[in-house]
Amino acid sequence: MPVQERKQRERAERERLIVATARELAEQQGWDAVTTRRLAERIEYSQPVLYSHFRGKREIIGAVALQGASEMAVAIRAATAAADGSRERVAALARAYLDFAARNPAVYDALFQLDGGLAYAQEDTPAPLKDAFAALLETLGEVAGDGVDPGLFTETFWASLHGLATLTREGRLPPAYTERRVQLLVDRLAMA
Repeated sequence: MPVQERKQRERAERERLIVATARELAEQQGWDAVTTRRLAERIEYSQPVLYSHFRGKREIIGAVALQGASEMAVAIRAATAAADGSRERVAALARAYLDFAARNPAVYDALFQLDGGLAYAQEDTPAPLKDAFAALLETLGEVAGDGVDPGLFTETFWASLHGLATLTREGRLPPAYTERRVQLLVDRLAMA
């Protein structure tokens, strides 16, 4: 194997290790615990090695967000593919979204709460973010209704899901009623 290929592979492996370690640390202790010093200690590389991959914490958050967006898109598509009928697909989408947010709070924060230096809803939006939105649009576009822009409908439904995820996690909504909230969203917004 040529030396250049090996170096590129090693660089990619180090980058994956940095992102995985940051994500693990953030899920365990919150994003405030993620510092380049701590990451360097955990992965047993120097801080300059980290800085050769990422300019700082902001870029690391962005990398976690992109990884999370890809995972969310896969989860949503898997859930909707297993459901029969529009109503069931929308409910499956909502459950998958809320489940992803609950199981991956630090990743969810990287995606939607923290500054990872990523462009959203713009021409230069990274492909994983566009794909996560497309995963929502694929199902929600089916139920947008006549004369309703599918993209705007998807944004509105997504905003509702984001509000439910955030308010539930912050203890402002009791989690016992999550399924009832999903049913209300589906019945009143998606199937109105």
